[in-house]
Amino acid sequence: MICTICEQPIEDGQPRKQLARRDERGVKLPPSFTHKGCRRKPSTVPFVTSWSSELVDDPTVAYRLLAGGIGYVDEVAEDRDERGVLMLRRPQRRGVGDPVYGAVHPGRQFLAMTEELCQVCGQPADEDDRGRLWLLEDARTDWEGWPNELVTTHPPTCRPCIREAREQCPHLWKGSVAVRVGTSELCGVYGRRYTASRLGPLPVEIGVVPFESPLIGWTIASQLARALTDCTIVSLDEELATVP
Repeated sequence: MICTICEQPIEDGQPRKQLARRDERGVKLPPSFTHKGCRRKPSTVPFVTSWSSELVDDPTVAYRLLAGGIGYVDEVAEDRDERGVLMLRRPQRRGVGDPVYGAVHPGRQFLAMTEELCQVCGQPADEDDRGRLWLLEDARTDWEGWPNELVTTHPPTCRPCIREAREQCPHLWKGSVAVRVGTSELCGVYGRRYTASRLGPLPVEIGVVPFESPLIGWTIASQLARALTDCTIVSLDEELATVP
């Protein structure tokens, strides 16, 4: 039995935690285990995390008659990115209030994905001749060649942030993999899609919508998505070897 955080054996009698796992189709997988002491309460607030002062009421959605699709009743230019995609409106008040770890801030996630910044510290992500560094939930059983062709909303990372991310992020406790990504392309958004109804725009689905999809005009984007290719799974020990 190997701890998914430190990757060291869990000896008989050592305090441990068990985590249930399922693949992307919902099929039950063998559980993963961690040393109880390897888990840490969050002491770092990731760059892309929302703060309580930033969680405000959503603006009213209306039809965008001339261009088609939807927009905000009181829409301003800053509500759309350079592609014309409607973004989930949230103020920038980082550090004010309490961190809400389960909520990603749209503006900072868009910035981190566009500029390839570390999702934890907000500085440029690590890059070498194999590519940019990503820390991903371990899903190697999902398909042969994973994570090539993976579409993710998680920004990359830098080497100094790997250790604390693995120790403090519950999503990574089930197992994580360090990956060097040779090529990644912004390919769409994750958000809430609407459809037309007699009562006005009706929310129908949350998921990834490609930029080229006609449904993009009916979507409020909360996160950008990248498609990862030319991927190499790398050793975490080697990546961390030169980190103080």
